[in-house]
Amino acid sequence: HSIGINPKYKGKKNIDEPDEQKYTDRFTSFFQDYIFLFLTGQIYWSTCEFWRLNSIQPTQTTLQNNMISEPTILSKNIGWIEVVCGGMFSGKTEELIRRARRAQFAGQRVVIVKPEIDKRYDDVKVVSHNATALPGVVASTADQIVLLTGNAEVVCIDEAQFFDTRLVDVANTLANSGKRVIIAGLDMDFEGKPFEPMPEILAIAEYVTKLHAICTESGMPAHYSQRVVQSEQRILVGESEAYEPRARHCFRPPVDAPKRNKTKAFNQLDQNSESEKDQGPSGRDRSGPDPDSHTKGTSNKRGSLSG
Repeated sequence: HSIGINPKYKGKKNIDEPDEQKYTDRFTSFFQDYIFLFLTGQIYWSTCEFWRLNSIQPTQTTLQNNMISEPTILSKNIGWIEVVCGGMFSGKTEELIRRARRAQFAGQRVVIVKPEIDKRYDDVKVVSHNATALPGVVASTADQIVLLTGNAEVVCIDEAQFFDTRLVDVANTLANSGKRVIIAGLDMDFEGKPFEPMPEILAIAEYVTKLHAICTESGMPAHYSQRVVQSEQRILVGESEAYEPRARHCFRPPVDAPKRNKTKAFNQLDQNSESEKDQGPSGRDRSGPDPDSHTKGTSNKRGSLSG
């Protein structure tokens, strides 16, 4: 017998010789295991990436949607500066009043300051476009704010763009003395340029909130203030008759024709559209019976009953 051949398997294939099918099966099994491990790793990585993005991104999205950057821990004897900026009709004064009321409910001494030039709604009170108001004090210069807010713990300054550039030093002085300083104002003028002293105040603030209005032309978020009256003065105190909120692609400085529609009351539809819904194609009122659908006798009978 030849070496390596078992007598019991004489005439059969040598079991010690290389088996091509055996190596093919091993290679196939190895390749299948490799593909399995590779796909398992890809699934694991994709799952981890999915949970990582969904655990972080919603928080960022929520903050961007709320657009409110306000400290949640209020420490005593530590001051800081908060800025609420944006275009016209974005709710800056409304947000300033909301924060002032929260501090007032907490028992803190709050003083609200407004510039002397702003007399649109009231000479002294700070009033938003939604008619929300709080008592305030009037200052003609930024340096007067320090004198008017000596005992205050929270200092709120509305329409900061109307103050002089000394407001930057005044805000730092108030914050360094342990006061919470909340400043609201326009960050851009009617030409879309930075409105001093707001750029400097934004740079020194710890917390910044950028609010947006609704564009009267496109319905998109608007952060520009479009002037709709002929005037080249940079400071023109006005309301809806002089300004409109516009998005970037609808902003046409310096002056553009007004696009604002007539303001409608809540839960009130257009009377023309309501009348069109109540009338049929022939213009008849669908809410009542069709006069042609009744015979003359029926009309007489109905008349006799009513008589």
